[in-house]
Amino acid sequence: MLSPSKAGILYIVATPIGNLEDITIRALRILKEVDFIAAENIRHTKKLLNYYGIKTPLISYREENREKQGGKIVKLLKEGKNIALVSDAGTPCVSDPGTHLVDLALKEGIKVASVPGPSALVASLSICGVPAHRFIFLGFLPQKEGKKRKLLEGLKNINYTIIFFESPHRLKKTLKLLEEIYPKYEIVIIREVTKLHEEVIKGKIKDILRKLKEIKGEITIILSRTIDTSVRKIN
Repeated sequence: MLSPSKAGILYIVATPIGNLEDITIRALRILKEVDFIAAENIRHTKKLLNYYGIKTPLISYREENREKQGGKIVKLLKEGKNIALVSDAGTPCVSDPGTHLVDLALKEGIKVASVPGPSALVASLSICGVPAHRFIFLGFLPQKEGKKRKLLEGLKNINYTIIFFESPHRLKKTLKLLEEIYPKYEIVIIREVTKLHEEVIKGKIKDILRKLKEIKGEITIILSRTIDTSVRKIN
């Protein structure tokens, strides 16, 4: 095992979740200075790099190839190369395969450095208008109905704000399940956070279901017992 002084550094770099201007000065410097950028989707990350004129070589690192590529990236780090890990959007290692790479690096004594910035989780909590001092983050819910139901029913008696991601084509089905399990709760649906069509929809689950039209884009759902619906109402 190499000592941290001989090995390179693995930087965990947060990138914009929508608006390309939502990136820190430090993140831009790191992306320019490292030897390689490990990206979940090379084509997607190139759009960001091209926007800022960054020419750093890219390495593919995603869920499907994490075992093979993880070993290659750790080998480069042990040879003294500095590498930045980015996800498609937001902060790596939150609902993406980055955790596996970080674990590999730490086990090899390689320094891992955080370059914080955008996060869909934190951004959504900041504009939802519900208590966020105690919350549970579920990532993406299971796709299978039985597993999804079991997970949500297991959280019925906790006094925490619940936040998770959902896809547009599963939204109505998930809302119907939420109405069944949490009939007295109110929710906040946040879509396209930081993007041009960012929207906050807030109210009783049954009312939202009745008035909800087709929704596109990335969606965050927040469940809370203490929502004040006078803040923002659906049309």
